[in-house]
Amino acid sequence: MITINTADLSPAQLQNYLQYAIAPRPICFASTIDQAGNINLSPFSFFNMFSTNPPLVIFSPARRVRDNTTKHSLENILEVKECVINIVNYAMVQQTSLASTEYAKGVNEFEKAGFTMLDSLLVKPPRVAEAPVQMECVVREVISLGENPGAGNLILAEIKLIHIKEEILDETGKIDQAKIDLVARLGGDWYCRVTPENLFKVAKPLTTLGIGIDALPKGVRNSYVLTGNDLGMLGNVEELPNEAQIDEMRREPEVKEILDATIGDANNRQRELHELAKLFLQHGKVVEALKVVLLES
Repeated sequence: MITINTADLSPAQLQNYLQYAIAPRPICFASTIDQAGNINLSPFSFFNMFSTNPPLVIFSPARRVRDNTTKHSLENILEVKECVINIVNYAMVQQTSLASTEYAKGVNEFEKAGFTMLDSLLVKPPRVAEAPVQMECVVREVISLGENPGAGNLILAEIKLIHIKEEILDETGKIDQAKIDLVARLGGDWYCRVTPENLFKVAKPLTTLGIGIDALPKGVRNSYVLTGNDLGMLGNVEELPNEAQIDEMRREPEVKEILDATIGDANNRQRELHELAKLFLQHGKVVEALKVVLLES
């Protein structure tokens, strides 16, 4: 592993390392307007939600590393403290990238990128009609992080209205993660797409008290088969199964086959049991996997 002192890097070098490492990043596609009525539309990947009550998001139009100039979005917000944050999905990612072109002041990126302007209900900047989610925001505060190239400007935006396309909702009226088809920024020219094939769930240990990996036997913790992710799933159960429950697992056909075939061969027995447990984990059968790894522990 290499160790780098950030003070030894130029802003451009540091930006490269950070943008590749701190990823994927959600995209804030912000529409703004100045006092003269000039509209700007630009994407920012220094963006996230920071509060639900009040509903606050933050995005940061950083000073350009190249020449230390500021962006029109920031200049507009300093004049008119409103914006619309449009969420970007795969169907609009190429147009969104086009809107990041550094057009001259007064050029409307809606028109350049071929997006449809939709009147907002509470704020002056228009919404992007093509965006699956559009959030009308009032800017609470702009925090400058410095005057040097690459310095950010934190825009604290309070969400007042949320517009959501019905086709991305599930049967309960909530946003369906598999339907919204989000994209996110990586380093350089790279993006990623959130598709149903690469979605997965991790059970949150909020309502239960997981036993922890340290509660697992040493032979399980030091397994050559089970990964840290596997151990994390096992450590998230509320309690260890009792001896009767573990012993009952011995009668399962796939377990019995391993036990019969590895009599007197402790190393291979443990390996094969852990491989079976790993298979159970891949199918979400955490309790069954835990019983298997505890058979010979």
